[in-house]
Amino acid sequence: MRILLAIFFSTLLAFANPSTNEADEFDVEFDAKANTFDPLSGYNRVMTNVNDFIYSNMLTPAAKGYAYVVPEPARTAISNFFDNLMFPIRFVNNVLQLKFQNAGEETLRFLANTIIGFGGLTDGAKYYGLKEYDEDLGQTLGYWGVGNGFHIVWPILGPSNLRDTAGMVGDYFANPISYVKPRELSIGIGAFKYLNDFSHDPTAYDKLKKDAIDLYPFLRDGYEQRREHLIKE
Repeated sequence: MRILLAIFFSTLLAFANPSTNEADEFDVEFDAKANTFDPLSGYNRVMTNVNDFIYSNMLTPAAKGYAYVVPEPARTAISNFFDNLMFPIRFVNNVLQLKFQNAGEETLRFLANTIIGFGGLTDGAKYYGLKEYDEDLGQTLGYWGVGNGFHIVWPILGPSNLRDTAGMVGDYFANPISYVKPRELSIGIGAFKYLNDFSHDPTAYDKLKKDAIDLYPFLRDGYEQRREHLIKE
């Protein structure tokens, strides 16, 4: 963690005193090609590069090693368990979007997976044709017309924006892992969930970025387009 913080702050210090003219300052705030207001583009580019280093040189090798040691059926069962555990987030946000039928189906799915799925380790709900409706607070805010705001790239977590960042804070209180004590254990469980999910396709990030000419706008625009698509579903 100290190494990651050192990388983070050193890159920010390198960015702190750039040499720019008026045209450069305008480009920092507005990407005319993408028609995107991007006042944090300088910081976002730096953090994208930091995350790229972490994903490619730390997370991907760790996920490959984890996938080598832990069999696929075990990793799938772990993913199923965490997916079932995240039911409150999906339920609350389906209700907030007035998608009551989806919320009801989510409830039946949770009960089926908990009872006949051995606490969520297996997807027993699929035998009843019960679908998952993955909604979060960022999507809920977008559903009610809240704009995405400007783009933000967070350490490790990656691309986001003002609306989705506020949504992550709200979803924190509906996430059962948030209430695990001590705090260090809660963070460890969240990190383990992230690693286990990533291990299902450890090369996903490398495949995603291979066609990118300029990585930051490529990831930024892809993220924003995907989020808008999810909101409209």
